[in-house]
Formats: sequence, structure tokens, C-alpha cells
Amino acid sequence: MDADDAFQGAGGRGAQASPPGGLLDLLGVAAVVLDAAGRIVLWSPQAEEVFGFTAEEALGHEAGRLLVHEAHRGLVVKLFAEVMGTGASWAGAFPMRHKDGSTRVVEFRNMRLLDDRGDVYALGIAADRSTLQRIETDVALSERLVSQAPIGIAHLDTDLRFLMVNPALERIDGMSVAEHIGRRPREVLPLIDMDTIESALRQVLVTGTPLIDQYVVGRTSAAPESDRAWSVSLYRLEDPGGRVTGVAMTVIDVTERHRATTEADRARRRLSLIAEASARVGSTLEVEQTAKELVEVSVPELADMAAVDVLDAVLAFRPHSPSRGGSEVFRALAVASAYPSEVTTAADKVGDLAAYGADRLITQCVRTGQPVVVAHAGTTDLRRIARDADAASALARANVHSYLAVPLIARNEVLGAFDLMRARNPLPFDADDVLLAGELAARAAVAIDNARWHQSVRNTAETLQRSLLPGRPPPLTGLTVASLYQPAQATQEVGGDWYDVIPLAGDKTALVIGDVMGNGIDAAATMGRLRTATCALADLDLEPDAVLQHLDRITHGLEHYIVTCVYVVHDPRDGRCRLANAGHLPPVLARTGRRPRLLDLPTGAPLGVGGVPFRTSSITLNPGDRLVLYTDGLVETRHHPLDERLHTLLTVLDQAPQDDIESTCQHLLNNLRHPDDHDDVAILIAQAHN
Repeated sequence: MDADDAFQGAGGRGAQASPPGGLLDLLGVAAVVLDAAGRIVLWSPQAEEVFGFTAEEALGHEAGRLLVHEAHRGLVVKLFAEVMGTGASWAGAFPMRHKDGSTRVVEFRNMRLLDDRGDVYALGIAADRSTLQRIETDVALSERLVSQAPIGIAHLDTDLRFLMVNPALERIDGMSVAEHIGRRPREVLPLIDMDTIESALRQVLVTGTPLIDQYVVGRTSAAPESDRAWSVSLYRLEDPGGRVTGVAMTVIDVTERHRATTEADRARRRLSLIAEASARVGSTLEVEQTAKELVEVSVPELADMAAVDVLDAVLAFRPHSPSRGGSEVFRALAVASAYPSEVTTAADKVGDLAAYGADRLITQCVRTGQPVVVAHAGTTDLRRIARDADAASALARANVHSYLAVPLIARNEVLGAFDLMRARNPLPFDADDVLLAGELAARAAVAIDNARWHQSVRNTAETLQRSLLPGRPPPLTGLTVASLYQPAQATQEVGGDWYDVIPLAGDKTALVIGDVMGNGIDAAATMGRLRTATCALADLDLEPDAVLQHLDRITHGLEHYIVTCVYVVHDPRDGRCRLANAGHLPPVLARTGRRPRLLDLPTGAPLGVGGVPFRTSSITLNPGDRLVLYTDGLVETRHHPLDERLHTLLTVLDQAPQDDIESTCQHLLNNLRHPDDHDDVAILIAQAHN
């Protein structure tokens, strides 16, 4: 019979024999065969380990004399006779003599054997009792540890199928031992992402390197309604011969620790968000920019979508007295989304007005001054969130499942609402989210309120200033004039820049440009007073230095104001321009066909210093020549020397259109002034003609 025939079994013909287990080797089980006379006829290698005698020393000898002390031989002979005579087996422990002279207790299993000739033999299977007891103790201890351990323990074979699970793992998984055995982890725990775990099991199986404290978060049949966390450790198992038998898995429920860690991490992120908001929100005095900063800092950390909607009446400083059943009109100031989504299409477009009825949640929020939170938003809730049915459908398609609105309150006045939604973020808004959103909204509301008040004052000052500037001048003899005024950026108050074009007797024209140092309504009002005084003085046909002398005395009588000014009188009869400068930047003369240059005029002291004389200079303005007057906002910056900027002015002017001084004004502004510059600008260009 060949090997294939010898090892047929459940696997069919040709199945290979399984590798031997290591327990018998660990026990050191000895086999001894005696003939009917009690002589040793077979002696296994393990017998030498148990009794100390080699096969040569034992074979042929009477077992009783070789292995049993004289005091016990009678009992041994009796037991041997019973086994040989009756065929009954005998098992027990017996003190045996070792070759070294010591006595060792040996566990025996004795039975009668019969060969094909009818001869009778006795087979003794023996193991050292101390070794057996040690192994029994270890096995019992292991069983108790596994069965009574509060942590989950499992043994998986090399195919990653469960061979054993303890009661603790049954409770963790919510499945019995029978439901585990023979199945893989992904079959037992479908609610947990097992790709990582099974990959780690294979790695441990191949490398033998343990994997300690691997975090796994998911749900089991024992608690399918909530996430739990476990610390999983994996160890490769080998028998005493080094054969890999599988992987041991220990599972410790660390849900509470995981929740505490998660909550601590969440608290850190919230503090970080508040710190970021403190630094970013309210960086300017612009209402729209402040709202934009608020929504950008909130997404995606707090919500998937955020919006700021302010009551239009509040923004316009109109009396706001909401009726109980009426709508509220909001102006959308900012919208932000963590990712492209239909949520943004459902939101009101920035700058647009939208009316929300009394049943809408945002209306409820601003009327009560209290947060409105919908942890789990259904279809009915979405209709109360959105402006109309189409917007509600868009929110549903975007999977919006949670909504939060907190009021924007500053100085005991509700300004509007801060709206938040979650779609991809699976967590509903909770009480902590309400507190965080409220903190962000409170900070932003103060900044928005400051910005709207500032913007209102600024608009008033700008309106005043523009009303004080001259309109388009009447046709002038010998001159074409163009002018431009540009206020400072919205975060700053308006300044006191002004210009004027004054027709004089004898076809003369006075050109004036000045800058009241300061800003706001007071500066604009001072500018208006000086412009009125200049017009009155110009009618007296005084020399430019005399006009400045009178303006200096007037300015000196005003509180805390210093003014720079250039006063020019053009006479078309001889093309002469007479100029005087009171601390202002030098005018630019651009002659036809030549590079522009700065006029070297006596600078003089600013108006309001008092007691400093002014001087009048004279130049000729030929047909086609241009005289450019400007204020410091056109050239001064925080990052460049003034001389460098004046040189840039000449270069830009040289590249400007020659035949259209209106376009030249805009060209200078576009190329020299940055949108974020913090000063207003006035430009006045006069071009001579026949």
C-alpha cells in the first residue's frame, strides 16, 4: 500500500497527513511492552527520558526487577497478572525506580495486547507525574483565565477562522460561540470595517510581530444603535515545535476612554476655533467682510454649510417693529460650504433680500432671540428652514440632516441670525454645538454692529464730502479741466481731500487742491469751510501767496487742523500760471513731447501753522501742456519711499493717454493706488489750449 492509500480520510484519496501536535512531545509519553514473563521487549526513546535507562540497558530485563523497588514488587506482580489474565486495563500512579537511584511517581495506562500468533503482551504507557500535573495545572489555569477573563479572547486558525472564543467576546460581539466557530471576523461583525483588522491578522501571521493596542471603532450585534471602541491586540501562536497554529486576539472595550479622549479632542478643537475666530472675525470695519469671516471660520469644523442673514431694517437703521404674524426681511451677507453642494443653491444669494414667514425657523430665532436647533431634520423641518419648496427639495437632496440657528445680538439688539447645517458630517447638532455657535455669533455680532455703525458714519461723511466738492465747471477760457475723487477703502473714514476750479474775472481760472489732515465728518466739514473761504478770496483777485496767507489765518482759528494746499491762477492771455504751495506735494508739469517733471516750488508751511510767509512762482503753460495737481493718497504708501513713488508717478503719467485728460485721471488712479490704501485721493488736471 502506497502513501496515498495510507492517508485517506475526510479529504479523500491523496489527502496529506496533518502535522503532529506538540502536546505529546511536551508530555514525554513513554511506551514499554512486556512479554508474558514480564521481560521488556519494546522500549521507546521517551522511556529513557522517564526512567533513565537506555534501550540496551532495558531490553530483555525483567521490568519488575529493573524499574520497581523491592517493597512494591509484590503489588506490581499482582497487577500485571490481572491485566494479562483478564484483559482489563489498569491506570494509576506508581512509584518507580530511576536509573539514578531516585524514586519518581509515574502515571501509567496498562493494557493487554494480543499478536497474530496468539501471544500475549502488556503495553504500558507512562508519563512523569510531575510533568503531567504541571501541564494539567497550566491547562486548568489557562481555561479559567480564558473563560473568566473580563476581556475578549479568541483563537483564529491560519485561515483566519475562529477556533475558540471566550464568554467575554461572546458578550462583546453579541453572538454565541457556535456562531463564531468556523467563521471569519468579517462574517461575524459586518458592522465593523474589517479590512484593516484582517490585514493586520495576516501580517501578524506572516511576520510573527505582535500588534498591540490597535483602536477599532464600530458597532456589533450587542449594541447596534451606537458606536463603541475596542483596543485589539494580536499575537501569533506556535506549538512547542515552532509550528504556527494561528493568531490569538484580545479585545478590550475602551468605549468610555475613547469617548473621553474624543470629547477632550473636541474641546481642544472648539477652543482652537474660538481662538481662530477671535483673530480672524472682525479684522475690518466692513459688514460683509465680517460676515464672510464668520462663515469661513465655521466651515467645516462646526458645520458643512454656514450663512449669515441680517435683518434689512437693522442694516439700514430703519425702525424695526416685527408683527406677530408677519414676515421678516433678511439680507444675505455671506454663505460658505465645505464642499460643492446643492445647499449653496438653496441658500439666499449674497446681497439679495428674502422674506421669511412667521413659521420659518430663522424668523423664530430673531424674534425670540434664542437659538433654534433641529438635531434630526425631517421633511417638515426642511420646509421651515428653506425659503421655498424648491430650496427645501435641494436641502433634502443634499442630505441635510441637522440645523442650528443662533441670533446675532449686539447691545441688546437682534441684528440677524447665524445659520448652520450638517449633511456629510454625521453628528447632529448638540448642546455643545449650540454654545460654540453662540460664542462665535456673539463675537461676530459686536463686530458686525461696529461695522454697520462705522459704515453709516462713513457714508454720511462721504456724502457730505461729495456734496462739498464742485460739480463740472463751466467752459473755461484757454483751459480744459478734468478731476477725480476716490474715497478711501471702506474700512477707513473719509478724509479731507478737496479740489476746486474757480472762474475769475478777465477769463482767468483759479485751480485749488488741498488735504485736511484727519478724517471723518469733522475733516469733511473743515474742508467745506476752507473751500468756501477760498472761493471768496479768489474773487478778490489776490496773488496766490496772499490767498494762502488768509487761508492760513482761517485754518489757525480752527481746532487742531493742519491743511496742505496748492493755489494756482491761470491767465489765458499770456499762458502764465502763478502758483503758491502750502506744504503740499509738488505739481507735475507735462509739456507736449517731453517727459513730465515735478515743479520745483517753494514748499511753504501747511496752513494752520501760522506766521510763515508763502511765495508765488510763475510758469508758462503752452497749448497742449498739462498741469497735474494731486493729493498724497495717490502716491504715498507704507512700503515705498516717497521719492520712489514720485518717480513712479512721472513714469505712469508719461504712459497715460495724451489726448484725453479724463482718461489720464483714471489711468493714474488705476496704476498708482492699491484698493486697500488707507487714504482718499483727489486729482485735478488742467490742459492748456488756444
